[in-house]
Amino acid sequence: MNTSISLFSNELKVVNIGTSNFKNDLELQGVEALQVDWRPPAGGKPELIEAIDKLSGNDAVAIANKEAVERIKQSHPLLVGIDKAINAIPGMTENTILHSGPPIEWDRMSGPMQGAVIGALIYEGKASDEDEARGLAASGQISFAPCHEYGAVGPMAGIVSPSMPVHVVYNKTHGNYAYCTVNEGLGKVLRYGAFNDEVISRLKWIEEEFAPALQKALKMTSGIDLKSIIAQSVHMGDECHNRNKAATSLFFREIAPLFIEAGVDLEVTKRALRFIKENEHYFLNLSMPSCKASLDAGHGIKGSTIVTTMARNGVDFGIRVSGLGENEWFTAPANMIKGLMFPGFKEDDASPDIGDSAITETMGIGGFAMGGAPAIVQFVGGSVFDAINYSLQMYEITESENPTYSLPSLDFRGTAIGIDVTKVVQTGILPIINTGMAHKVAGIGQVGAGIVHPPQECFEKALLRLSEEINQEVV
Repeated sequence: MNTSISLFSNELKVVNIGTSNFKNDLELQGVEALQVDWRPPAGGKPELIEAIDKLSGNDAVAIANKEAVERIKQSHPLLVGIDKAINAIPGMTENTILHSGPPIEWDRMSGPMQGAVIGALIYEGKASDEDEARGLAASGQISFAPCHEYGAVGPMAGIVSPSMPVHVVYNKTHGNYAYCTVNEGLGKVLRYGAFNDEVISRLKWIEEEFAPALQKALKMTSGIDLKSIIAQSVHMGDECHNRNKAATSLFFREIAPLFIEAGVDLEVTKRALRFIKENEHYFLNLSMPSCKASLDAGHGIKGSTIVTTMARNGVDFGIRVSGLGENEWFTAPANMIKGLMFPGFKEDDASPDIGDSAITETMGIGGFAMGGAPAIVQFVGGSVFDAINYSLQMYEITESENPTYSLPSLDFRGTAIGIDVTKVVQTGILPIINTGMAHKVAGIGQVGAGIVHPPQECFEKALLRLSEEINQEVV
C-alpha cells in the first residue's frame, strides 16, 4: 500500500512501447514520454516466428553453426599461383563465361554486366565487334554461370572467360581452392562494362606478360600468406573491400623480391611491379578469393544457418547458406546504394548493387570492419561514429568473433563472423556492405561509393527453407 502511495506521489516517467499516438497524446497534456523503437520479431509474421522458435532452440543447429564458423576461422588461404581460367577452374569450358552474383540470363543482365560479357567475347576472339558479341551472347551457344558455383569470385560484373588469368588461392587447412581474376585498376575497365581497345589491350597484356611473370615469381615460394596480410592490414586501417592501401603495399613487399629471385626479365619486372604499385585495389582480387576459400570450407554443414555467400549481379541479390544445397540460392531484387557520388553524376545514374565483393562482408571484414578503417567514410559517406556503430551492430546477427582479424579501435575485439539467418530475421538487422557504384550504362565506369544492405526477403526465404529441412528430419 505504501508503495502505491509513493508511486503516485512522485512525478511519473512514461515509457511508450508501440504506436507513437499514445506518446503524442501524453505530450499534448504536458507529460514527458520516451518512445521505444520496438518492432515485433520477424516483423510479426507468424510463419517466420514459428521458424525462428524451431531453429533457435535446436541443439543440433547450434552445434552445426559452431562447426561451420570454426571451419571458416581455422581456414588459412595462400596465394599459390596464377593460370588461365580454363586450366585452373574445374568445369570451365571454352564456351563458359562466369559472372558475379546469383544465376541470371543474358537478357536480364544489367548494362555493366552485358558490357563486360561483350568485352570478354571480343577478348576471346569469339566476336569482332559489339553487334556480333551481342548476337552470340543471346544465341544460347555461351554458357553463363555464377562465379560462386565454380569456386570463383569476381568484382562488379565479375566476368571470367576461359583465357583470363586467375589467382589460384589454396586453403591449406581444408585443402580447397578459390579463384579470382587480376584487378585491372581504375578507369575504363571490363568489370564496369567497358570493352574498347584500351580495355582489350590491357587484358591481353595481363594474359601474355603479367601472368606468366607472376607465375614464375610465385614458383619461388610455397605460397604467399593472405590471411596474415589481411590481419596486418586491418590493423593498419584497411577493411579489405574498398580500402586496400595497406594490403596492396604488404603484398608488394612480398612479391617484389620474388620477381628478382626468379630472374624475370628486368623490363618485364618493371612493368609488372609498376602495375601493382599504381593500383591500390590490386589486393581486392586477393582478399576476395581468400574469403571465398575460407567460407567454402564452412559450407555443407547439415543444419547450419550460417550464410556462406552474399553476392549480387546488378539485378538480384542472392545468399547461400551452409546447411542447404551448394547451388541453392535465395534471391530478391538488388537494392540501390546510398552514398557519395563522383562529380558530374547523380544517384539515378547508378546501377543497382552488383558484384561478388560482398564475400568480404560475409567473412566479417569489408563493411563489418569499418570501425577499424575510419578513413573509409571519406569514400562511402557517413562519419567515423557511424563506421564504429556499423561494426558493433554486426555482432548482434553473427555467431562468433574472429580474433585473427581484430579491430584496434574496439580494443582489438575480433570482427563479427558467421552471419546467422535466424538472427537476421529475428532482429531485423541486415548485414552492412560498403561498395562502389557502377554506372547503369556499360563502360562509363564507377560513379560513386556508399553503403547498402541485402534485401530482407533473401533471409526470410532461407529461414523458411531451413525450417522445412528441420521438419523433414523430424518426419
